[in-house]
Amino acid sequence: MKLIWTLTVVPILLGLGLLCFASIMTSTNDFSAESKLGQGGFGPVYKGRLNDGQEIAIKRLSRSSGQELVEFKNELILIARLQHTNLVRILGCCIHGDEKMLIYEYMTNKSLDFFLFDENRNAELNWPKRFNIIEGIAQGLLYLHKYSRMRVIHRDLKSNNILLDEGMNPKISDFGMARIFNQNETQATTNRVVGTYGYMSPEYAMEGTFSIKSDIYSFGVLILEIISGRRNSSFVHLDRTFNLLGYVSLDH
Repeated sequence: MKLIWTLTVVPILLGLGLLCFASIMTSTNDFSAESKLGQGGFGPVYKGRLNDGQEIAIKRLSRSSGQELVEFKNELILIARLQHTNLVRILGCCIHGDEKMLIYEYMTNKSLDFFLFDENRNAELNWPKRFNIIEGIAQGLLYLHKYSRMRVIHRDLKSNNILLDEGMNPKISDFGMARIFNQNETQATTNRVVGTYGYMSPEYAMEGTFSIKSDIYSFGVLILEIISGRRNSSFVHLDRTFNLLGYVSLDH
């Protein structure tokens, strides 16, 4: 009950909008299949259009387990307090009974993986655009790790958590798994390993130890994917299956 009360008060304190459930229903045409943008670990994401014409993205949490509520609060507070051109911007939230939703700016070009791993759309990512995307992600990470008011470890940096605006500029999204470090803190250990295998650093995946280096490892995987246009997983070479990291480490 205390967490629910906090979720209601926090957006007001952070200067965010509290949207009513009826307006969300209207903007998404009752969460129609046509409005659905995708499915993430948090839940489905929908495109909506408000009465003033503004397009929004709605991340919907329909289940009510304690951990997911904590992640909801975590993402709400973190993104509202972090301001950078390469981080996705949150506009508000909606809390209605068991329904918990986060409202974001709508990204015209969806996510990086939408282009990167599609045979036809991949051609739209010329080398200048790919370099711009890599540089933008690096700038966002540098802000999170060094220049923001709090040191933040994302812990789930991957291609579908990189959104692209109308100019194909990248914005890091999905901070539900993120952790805040004190300025004198360099690493931490958890018994609950979260994130996506293939992007996780070995020490985090096997021992639960994470730090700034964990995000840098994930960023390295992303760079290889952006350059090659191939997913890290299911890479086959000479009848052997590698991930992309294993392939590039081969003696060619």
